[in-house]
Amino acid sequence: MTSSCSFRITRTAEDLAQTITALSQRLVKLEQRQEFMEMQLNKQNQQPPEEEMAILDGVEQLMKECQELLESSEHSNDIDQSWNVEEETSIAA
Repeated sequence: MTSSCSFRITRTAEDLAQTITALSQRLVKLEQRQEFMEMQLNKQNQQPPEEEMAILDGVEQLMKECQELLESSEHSNDIDQSWNVEEETSIAA
């Protein structure tokens, strides 16, 4: 009788150990999935919406156009100044 009871205790302990191992493995998998989902959520939150990106692209294009206008304005001012210097030189001579 003692060996029968001992066998049952041993068998039950082995079953419990297997169950704990299986539960631990599932828990690790669930934690990994949760971590992956949190990373995906963070990536989505970090990326600005497409509409906002389109607006920013438009602003960037406007800034480039303004920069080109400023550069061409500076260039025409340089030309105007050189013409004024030439006119003054011609008039002075």
